This record gives sequence, structure tokens and C-alpha cells, in this order.
Amino acid sequence: MGGQDAETGSALDVKSSAKQDSQSTKVAVQVDEKDAQDRVDTPRDLWLFPVPRHLQHDPNQPHHFGWVLNLAFGFATMFTAANLYYCQPILIQLSESFHVDYNAVSRIPTLVQAGYAAGLLLISPLGDLVRRRQLVIILQVLSTSFTIGLAVTSDLIVFEVLTFIVGVVTVVPQILLPLAADLAPPARRGTVLSIILSGLLLGILVARLLSGIIAEYASWRVVYYFAIGVQVVVLLGSYLMLPDYPSKNDHLNYWDIMWSMAKLTVTEPVLVQGCLINLASSACFSNFWVTLTFLLGGEPYNYSTLVIGLFGLVGMAGVALGPALGYVVDRLEAWYASLVSIILGTIFLSVQLGAGGINVAAVIIAAFGYDLARQSLAVSLSTALFSISPHARSRMNAVFILAFFVGQVIGTPVGTLVFVKYGWRACAALNVGWMGFQLLVLLSRGPHCRQYTWFGYEGGFEWKRPKDQHHGVPPTPAETECKANVTATNTGGSRSKSPEHAALSSSSPDLDKEQVNS
Repeated sequence: MGGQDAETGSALDVKSSAKQDSQSTKVAVQVDEKDAQDRVDTPRDLWLFPVPRHLQHDPNQPHHFGWVLNLAFGFATMFTAANLYYCQPILIQLSESFHVDYNAVSRIPTLVQAGYAAGLLLISPLGDLVRRRQLVIILQVLSTSFTIGLAVTSDLIVFEVLTFIVGVVTVVPQILLPLAADLAPPARRGTVLSIILSGLLLGILVARLLSGIIAEYASWRVVYYFAIGVQVVVLLGSYLMLPDYPSKNDHLNYWDIMWSMAKLTVTEPVLVQGCLINLASSACFSNFWVTLTFLLGGEPYNYSTLVIGLFGLVGMAGVALGPALGYVVDRLEAWYASLVSIILGTIFLSVQLGAGGINVAAVIIAAFGYDLARQSLAVSLSTALFSISPHARSRMNAVFILAFFVGQVIGTPVGTLVFVKYGWRACAALNVGWMGFQLLVLLSRGPHCRQYTWFGYEGGFEWKRPKDQHHGVPPTPAETECKANVTATNTGGSRSKSPEHAALSSSSPDLDKEQVNS
């Protein structure tokens, strides 16, 4: 009996051990499968590098868009936008290095701006379709790589081709702006956008200043070595700091996005109004700063090129106050913030009209005050624009910036022609006329009109944002629906594409019908 009990016990031990081994194996397999699934599900940059865990999107714990991240966005915007302007102060050195005349190198600024326009039209709308983090990093890698080519090439044709391509991929600021609008609390959206827009304008001024100083004491190639260095810093900062936000509009493809962007230009009154104001504001801005060179270089001032260049610091001081203006915009209805900005801009340009060619103090006051008003206007218009539809922010921003670009193309030659033929006072009067046009367009549609009202006034004249819109403000219904759709996409949930849902996911009634039918 004892032997049988021993055998039975031994058999039970073997069975128990086998069962434990089986359970351990099963647990190990489950862990391996989970790890494998995690590796598959983990989003990656450049299809190789996993996104750091603390930057991955968690619908239960949204990313906090604080001051550090906001300043990082501004820094990235500044030194990315600078790519478009490094070439302007070094054209003489480029002509000497490539052994060509000034007419040949004059194509370079035009090519980089043409490339930028192409990127705005063809690449920046992708922000409404793909994950923005991956798009930003890819564009920065391409921009840095092609800038290396600019620094080392000895052939003008190659330099011009690379210049155009760099312009195409230098649209990172226009990806970051809508992303910041998505991530920022609505209570701080104006402040957030003002910091990024300040970075954008500072990039223009800083690029010209640094390029001129570096080229004065070293080769023009060192300018592009510097550009490579700061772009590498921006690239590393993006990998370490840029949150991974899910893609939007999964029911659309690239051609749907492009077609809808074209339709937005004729179906959204706020967008059309903002673009017309932005176009006139850009024409005025470019006219002011281009013809200022002629004014200061001639009678009665006869300033040197160096002194004229230092007037850019006056403009930089105005731009640097942008974040304070954003704080004010957050507490006003965007329409009234735009109204105040236009009125202030008109006042400062009137100082230029009255005494710009008589006393340099008038020029300094006008330059500082007008840049301040221009920055405030850009923030208020962007705030209004991004409140229309969270699903279409990148497309609307692309149209908005294209209007700014068209304004530059109009303002510079027209302003130069007026200055040369009729003098500084007529040119200053033209700027005041541009401001009057902006005021007329703004007043044609009131502050509280319904989304698809084109002209007139509705909903009263309240000028303050309600308190609950700047103290712990809840998102709008459209933003709530947008986040719900993004969360469902990110978690693998399926949402039926009913007509009601498709309408909420689009941007205009006519476009909704086409998307639902398709």
C-alpha cells in the first residue's frame, strides 16, 4: 500500500508540475504576443524610430500644452521660416562665387518663395489627413538634407534647384500652427498662436540680420552651415518634445482634401473675410518695409545700408510684444480684436504719412507701432479662423497663408512703382488706403453672425468673450466631436459614417453632401 501511495503521489506531483509548466508557457506566450502587438501598434518616426512613450497619444490623458512646449513651437517656427530669407543679404557674394551677374542670382529669392507657395498648396493641407508629428519630422529631415547641398554645391543651377526644393519643404510652421490650435486649451489659444506667429515673423527678420552679419565676416557657405546646425537642433527637439496627435478625416483621401480646400474658399464667409483682410495687410506690410529702404537711403536721411538694416530691430521689438497681445485677444471677441488692430495700424501709418519724410522719429514710431498692430491682427484673424472647424484647420490655414503670399506679390511692385513715380507721401497714402480696405471688409460682416451669413450683423454687439470662454473653457461641440472621432480612430473603434457624422466631419454644407454621397 505504501508503495502504491508513493507512486500515486509521484504521479500527482508530475501532473501538477506539468500543469504549472503549461500555465507558465501560456503566460510567457501571452507576454510575448503582447510585446509583439505593442511593437506593431507603437507609432514610429521615419518608419524606424518609436515615438517616445510619454509623447504617444493617450485619449484619457491628453498632452499638456504648457509654456515650454509653446516656446519650443515658436523656436522651431522661427528657424524653419528663416530658410526662406537667408539668401537675400548674400546675393552679391553668390554672384561672385558662381561668377554670374546680379540678374542671374536675382532668381534665387524668387525660386525659394515659389517653392514655399507650392509647399503651402500641396503639402500643408496634409495636416488634416496624416499624423502631424511624423509629417513635421520628415519635412525637417528633407529640409536639413537639401540645405547641406546648398552649402557645398559649386554649380548655380544645382543651387537654384535645391533652393526651390528647400522652399517646398519649409512649410513646417504651417503644420505647427493648426496643431497648436488643436493642442492648446481654448482659453489660451490666442496667446499660444501669438507666440508661434511671433516666431514666424522673427524668423524673417533674424534670418536677414544673421545672414548679413555672418557673410560680412565669413563665406556665404557659413550661413548655410549655421542653417544646418539650427535645423538639426529643431529636428532633435521635435523628436524629444513634439506630441503625437492622431490623424483626422480618415474618411477622406488627398484629392478629397485638395478639392475641399478649393471649395472652402467660396463657402466659408469667415475664411473669405479673413483672407481678404490678410491679403491687404500683407500688401501694406511688404510695401512699408520695402519702400522704407528707399526713403531712408535718400534725402533727407541718406543713411548707410547698415543703419537702414538696424531699423529691422525696431520691427523686431514690435513683434516681440506679440504674446502680450495674444493675452488680450483671448479676452476679446476676435472681431473686435481685429477692429482695434486695424484702427491702431491706421493711426501709426498716418504718422508716417504726415512726417515720414521729414523727421526720423516719425519713421521709428510708425515702424514699431505698425508692426505691433500687424502682429495683433494676425493673431485675431487666426483665432477666428481656427474656430470654424477643427477638422479643416490645416486647409484653412493654407488658404489664409496663400492670401498673405499673394498680398506680398501685389504690395511690393505696386508700392515701389508709386514711390518711384510719386514719392514717399503718396506711398504712405497707399498704405493708409490698404488699411481702409481692411476696415471696410471687416465692417461688412459683424462679430456674432452665424457661420454662413456673408454680410450684415446678427447676435448683438458684445465685445468681451464670456467668462466661461477664458476660465477653464470647455471645447466647442465641433471640437468635442473632432476629439471623439480622433479617439475612436486611435483606439481602433469603429464609428458608422452616417450622414450626420459625415457632416460634422467636414467643413461646408455643399462639401458635406458630396462626401456623404461618395
